[in-house]
Amino acid sequence: MTQHNPIETVAQRIAQSLRRHDVEFIFGQSLPSAVILAAEAIDIRQIAYRQENMGGAMADGYARVSGKVGVVAAQNGPAATLLVPPLAEALKASVPIVALVQDVERDQTDRNAFQDLDQIALFQSCTKWVRRVTVPERIEDYVDAAFTAATSGRAGPAALLLPADLLRTEAGAAAVARSRNLGHWPLDRIRPSDGALAEAASLIASAQAPIVIAGGGVHCGGAAVELVALQQDACLPVFTTNMGKGAVDEYHPLSAGVLGSLVGPRSLGRHSSALVEAADLVLLIGTRTNQNGTDNWRQIPPGATVVHIDVDPVEIGRNYESLRLVGDARETLAALRVALSGVDLTRRHADRARLEECIAAYWRRFEHDRRDVATSRSRPIRPERLMAELQDLLTEDVTVVADASYSSMWVLGQLRAPASGMRFITPRGLAGLGWGVPLAIGAKAARPDRPVIAIVGNGGFAHSWAELETMIRMKLPVTIVVLNNGILGFQRHAETVKFGNFTSACHFAEVDHAKLAEACGCPAVRVDDPGELAYHLQRGMEQGPLLIEVMTDPAAHPPLSLFAKMDEAA
Repeated sequence: MTQHNPIETVAQRIAQSLRRHDVEFIFGQSLPSAVILAAEAIDIRQIAYRQENMGGAMADGYARVSGKVGVVAAQNGPAATLLVPPLAEALKASVPIVALVQDVERDQTDRNAFQDLDQIALFQSCTKWVRRVTVPERIEDYVDAAFTAATSGRAGPAALLLPADLLRTEAGAAAVARSRNLGHWPLDRIRPSDGALAEAASLIASAQAPIVIAGGGVHCGGAAVELVALQQDACLPVFTTNMGKGAVDEYHPLSAGVLGSLVGPRSLGRHSSALVEAADLVLLIGTRTNQNGTDNWRQIPPGATVVHIDVDPVEIGRNYESLRLVGDARETLAALRVALSGVDLTRRHADRARLEECIAAYWRRFEHDRRDVATSRSRPIRPERLMAELQDLLTEDVTVVADASYSSMWVLGQLRAPASGMRFITPRGLAGLGWGVPLAIGAKAARPDRPVIAIVGNGGFAHSWAELETMIRMKLPVTIVVLNNGILGFQRHAETVKFGNFTSACHFAEVDHAKLAEACGCPAVRVDDPGELAYHLQRGMEQGPLLIEVMTDPAAHPPLSLFAKMDEAA
């Protein structure tokens, strides 16, 4: 009796390709239905978001924490347009996402079909690569090309447009069988030439006052271990950018914390910036030297020699002429350590005791400056008090996620990383409001056995309330802390500094966020007594999920340089 093999559709071939690339989740909403059904049939789980913008951010958080590609799926037309913001964030933040987007049937293009749109043009500005597939036999070629684009070089998003009729079509035999797993990142490990590394090692050894500024590329490249070894071997003080937070243990005697624009009164940077100002050599690692990371490009001394490690050759020299070390952060740091083993580091070691005392003094002054607010019993609650209570619960297993604006700044400037490689996830690529909750859900999907806590403001949380239902339905328990000051904090304070007044959009009506959470099935509590913070934070992180609405002081703002003169005059 002759047995006939069932016909394999393009959608089924896509699902098989995804499994080959170790995809375990698709952040989707049932569309493209043919792909989702085929994926679920082979145990690829759909995490069904409520809105595409949030689904893209979930894929982002998953990719950052898992080391795999985040996959998001969406319908054509208006759904596709909502993927633009999270893909743009991923493009700027160097996070690999593959977006599978349904498109109209092939013979309906340019006929004003329902929800037809030029999606190639739509995604060209926010992805590294976008293609529309039309040939069934080449579907694996295109899936692999999307994953290659997302994970190679400087990681980022890729979009694959899938006509609805193509997905139902028989896949046919591929010209070349594909078997490679391209789902982990970085895909390639490259390093600079020996000559460039030797020059960098010589410059570091002979410098009077070298420093390191480590960016998000350390996390992207899995380079934390090598950075810690460099810090120790060469006795180099290490600062991090906002996205580099957690790259080194901030209790290490040569760790000087986050700098950037956090240099106002009651900040660590107000003291530690002296070390940058005195530097004659700055080693940049995996940083875009962007505006916030350099406090408006003012922090690196104009007379300092700059050595820049980055996987993206275009970023090196963009804002500071540099010795170019083009390469993956992990491989380049490993090779640089080998080069440093061949030079005399006596000067570096002789200066270690002085550096350690300087850095310890910076931390002591910081703790002294913020003691009144970090221990405050006032109501409404000071955010610094919340951060002080959270600090006691931090371990290397905890992932801390923050929304954009003040939430990020409180986390980055007030918490101290207790271990190298610890993850602090913040949307600093474009810093769009509302992504804290979905980033946290994605991070929890990546590490379901580890606690995830999200710090979000009331303004940003309004963008993502609906995803509480997603969190509960998908059983991805996160502790969510909503800082409710009743206002758009940064907007009001920045407008006050710049214009002496603020617009009518800066104040909100009263919202009971705890009741919103409970309506979605999420346990919640509203806290207005700072003495209750520790109990509820621990409860959330041990039991979860839990939403903690903290009634915070509307006058409180992070110590940003923008507000420094206003604070000093107060």
